[in-house]
Amino acid sequence: MTAQEVRLCGLLLREHFGELVEKVGTHLLRSGAQNLRTVIHETGISLDLVKKSLCVLVQHGVCVFSAGRKGPGSPTEYLTSSDHILRILRYPRYIYTAKTLYGDTGELIIEELLQRGDMTMSSTVKTVADRLTQNMEDGHSMDYSEVSSAFSKLVETHFLQRCPPMAAAGKKESTTSATPATPGTPAVPVSTAPPSAESFPDCYRVPHVTLTGRGKRQLSSEDGEDQRNAKKARMDTETHGDEGIYWQVNFERFHLHFRDQAIISAVANKLGQTSSEIVRTMLRMSEVTTSPTAACTKPLSSNEIFRSLPNSYSIARPILDQYLTLLVDDPMEFVGKAGESGGGMYVVNLHRALANLARATIESVVQERFGSRSARIFRLLLRKRHLEQKQVEDFAMIPAKEAKDMLYTLLSENLVQLQEIPKTPDYAPSRTFYLYTVNQLPTARMLLQNCYKTVANLIERRLFETKDNKRLLEKSQRIEAILASLQASGAEPEQLTEVEEMITASEKQQLASLRLHINKLDSAENQVDETIFLLESYVNSTATAAS
Repeated sequence: MTAQEVRLCGLLLREHFGELVEKVGTHLLRSGAQNLRTVIHETGISLDLVKKSLCVLVQHGVCVFSAGRKGPGSPTEYLTSSDHILRILRYPRYIYTAKTLYGDTGELIIEELLQRGDMTMSSTVKTVADRLTQNMEDGHSMDYSEVSSAFSKLVETHFLQRCPPMAAAGKKESTTSATPATPGTPAVPVSTAPPSAESFPDCYRVPHVTLTGRGKRQLSSEDGEDQRNAKKARMDTETHGDEGIYWQVNFERFHLHFRDQAIISAVANKLGQTSSEIVRTMLRMSEVTTSPTAACTKPLSSNEIFRSLPNSYSIARPILDQYLTLLVDDPMEFVGKAGESGGGMYVVNLHRALANLARATIESVVQERFGSRSARIFRLLLRKRHLEQKQVEDFAMIPAKEAKDMLYTLLSENLVQLQEIPKTPDYAPSRTFYLYTVNQLPTARMLLQNCYKTVANLIERRLFETKDNKRLLEKSQRIEAILASLQASGAEPEQLTEVEEMITASEKQQLASLRLHINKLDSAENQVDETIFLLESYVNSTATAAS
């Protein structure tokens, strides 16, 4: 694990869970698996606070525990995963995807589960229905059955899954609401990988929940505090048939969706909308049958593809065959031909598509940083594999002095490598070939580390801007709360104007500038995260292929 990854993980933990959780989490990242006593000793944090920090990390799936490595009876050890912590960076994208696919209800379900780590279905349905009702007009409310239906759809499409059962505890509460295991109490080893439908048969089975009613509006008056507490206590004692069955977000399913969307978008940009719709249809047909780590989808016949195309794309069968031929012949090789039966068998080359997308991303980085001529040399080396300096000058049609400077610049940035091939064992320069080459995988790993550093810098800048203008932001929030309260109570326009004038014109201008700046930083974070996802997917696909 690199220093940039640890730094970014620490910033994400601090922003979402506070400094104590950040200290415990980053310590476990640097030190590896440790028991409770060692964590307390090396961090200098009290027992109670370390337990609470570990509880938060376990609750959100970024920390796992297992029996000690010294055998039965040894202290329970805790281990954090940088991959799971870095998912926090992608939370806005998960929520937006759920909103796109399943509307506001799906968005709030995913948001609640991300905020709390895991929840029962009945608790999620009630919370989401209440939040939706709060934003509706008076006299309208959200029925629990509608939220339950959206929840079931998310489970059917595998965007949600059950938390794996804890055999040692019998109930999920033992690892979440209760304190983590203390030294001397062995726990059942827990895999860092999310449970799959194969290893856990009930992973995607929705329980029968006896839940009827509609969402309730939150009481805003202070008089209603006792009523709310009494009602909460009454609701806690209710049973709905899903006690002990907790649900979590299936991040891997979201990542497969992001990968498919990236491939579809690339096909649309290169070959047009109809080609992208054909690829989308192929990916949709093979969602269930294709393994997440497969190099390509299961073969599909052109007859099956033709029957599964959306009604809006009423293209003739010969035209479809032409589009499939075009996709197969394209140098990017998004689609391959696997046989001739059924009018031709076709597959989507997932790993090859990721490699080509990563390659295009690296080329884009070279062009933005070093110019179009350097990008031409870089593309040439990718295509020709190994070239001498004189060959680079000739093929790229660039003057010798310029080509030499560009090659040395790329070499100093580790984007290009130099390979020596001696004619004799003494490695004499006059009898040695010096070949320039590009190794795509190490280059992608290096750019991935640069992306981690960039996101960490963006987060630090955003936190600095927020802290520097803390007083102004707090004043703005107080005034907004007063205005909302006055509007709810039906105040006169004069009163509202008087409250609004509590912020001066210069402060309003400063606030507008600050919000614009923070929005730009947020947008930049999301854009860099898209590059991170693409490069991570490519690196992981090569690891899968090697194994």
